[in-house]
Amino acid sequence: MAGQTDTLLTTILDGIDKGELNPGDAIDEPALMARYGVSRTPLREALLRLEAMGLVQRQPRKGATLFRPTLEEFLAILEVHAKLEGQAAGLAARRMSAADALRLEEVVAACETHAEEKGDSDPDGYYQLNLQFHKVVAEASGNPFLLEMIKMNARKLLAYYRARYHYAGAIADSAREHRELARLITSRQAAAAENYMARHVQFDRVTVMDLLAAL
Repeated sequence: MAGQTDTLLTTILDGIDKGELNPGDAIDEPALMARYGVSRTPLREALLRLEAMGLVQRQPRKGATLFRPTLEEFLAILEVHAKLEGQAAGLAARRMSAADALRLEEVVAACETHAEEKGDSDPDGYYQLNLQFHKVVAEASGNPFLLEMIKMNARKLLAYYRARYHYAGAIADSAREHRELARLITSRQAAAAENYMARHVQFDRVTVMDLLAAL
C-alpha cells in the first residue's frame, strides 16, 4: 500500500508540474481512482501528504482542492521562492562543474532557439525549457536539500509561471535573462548571479493580480 501511495503521489506531483492539474481544481476522488487505477485508501493517503505539503487545501462545503493562493499568499510565496532560486544561482556560480556548464549552455541555447524560431507561439513548449533551465541551475548548486525546497515551493506557483509565457514578449525576455544568468554563473560571479536570479523569478504586483484573475 505504501508503494502505491508513493507512486500515486509522484504521479500527481508530475501532473502539477505538467499543468494537468491546476490551482483551484476540485479533487474528484472517484475520477482520480479511475484515472490512476488505485483504491480509495492509497489515494487518500497521497492527498493527506499533499495537504501536509501545502499543495491541497480543504474548504467547508467545497471539499479538497488544489492550492490556489490569495494575492497576499502569492506574494509571500514568491518572496521565499526568489530567495531560494537566488541562493541556488549563487551556489552554482561557486560550485558548477564542467559537465554542469555544458548542460546549462545546452538548455540556454535551446531557450534562445525557441524564442527566435517560434516567437510568442508555443508558450507551453518554452515553459518546459524554462523548467529545465532552473533544474540545471538548482542541481549545480550541489545542495540536494535546497533543490527539494525549490521544487516544493515552486509547485505552488508553476501554473502562474506557465501562464506568464502567454504574454507578448515574455519568452524573448526570459531567454535573454537566461543567457545573462548563464554568463554570470559560468564566470563565477556568485553575488551578481544570486541577485539577478532573484529578480528574474519575481513578478510585479500588477502582473500577479492579472495572473490570479486569469487562473
